[in-house]
Amino acid sequence: MIDDEQRTATDDRSHTRIERALVIAAHPDDIDFSCSGTVAVWSDAGVAVTYCLVTDGDAGGFDPAVPRSEIAGIRRAEQRAAAAHVGVEDLVFLGYPDGRLTVTLELRRDLARVIRQVRPDRVVVQRPVRDLASMYGSHPDHTAAGEAALCAVYPDARNPYAFPELADEGFAAHTVEEVWVIEEAAGEDPSAARDVDITATFDRKMAALRAHESQTAHMTGLEDMIGRWAGAQAKRARFPHGALVESFRALDTR
Repeated sequence: MIDDEQRTATDDRSHTRIERALVIAAHPDDIDFSCSGTVAVWSDAGVAVTYCLVTDGDAGGFDPAVPRSEIAGIRRAEQRAAAAHVGVEDLVFLGYPDGRLTVTLELRRDLARVIRQVRPDRVVVQRPVRDLASMYGSHPDHTAAGEAALCAVYPDARNPYAFPELADEGFAAHTVEEVWVIEEAAGEDPSAARDVDITATFDRKMAALRAHESQTAHMTGLEDMIGRWAGAQAKRARFPHGALVESFRALDTR
């Protein structure tokens, strides 16, 4: 088990301890761009982490010579390889179509099923609202996956009478203690900020990103770009110079 995040330069609180975490994302590679450094920190400390990928990223890729029919399988394999770099072996693929994700009752049910199966203490989700400062940070699949995941945490997974077919399948209701929203500012409540020092796991994060060859092989300056993002988060959170950080907003969902 692990304290739920490393201390920041401005945060001396103690925190609850977790044994299981579930990370929900729209596409293969979303987790590795956003929070796999944190996942590596948790895995190293003995937390069991599960990934749930809502789509197979079948609309992605940059090489027109690769048949579209092969992309989903390629991206699943890349995500498994990437996850191994940060200590994750348990992956769930829901197989929704890439680029057409919406917050349906079916998606909420499927995510609630995964939550009831994994029974995590913490769920990590993508930002459920559009960021007007970043088109790239507001892919509609991302916001849909984030909103559906939050709906699945509350009320769906915890309500024994929601989606009764899940109980019939043997999946009892489960209450998630907290949700971390990826790269979400804490707003007026600084106590909600969760800033994780990934300096020691940054190389493994980059190895995970490079495992997504169909998405990143053509990118130049990828490590510098990710380093700048993580460095900016560290500066905002007032970590020491040279530190690299991934940031979240925590929601108490007990």
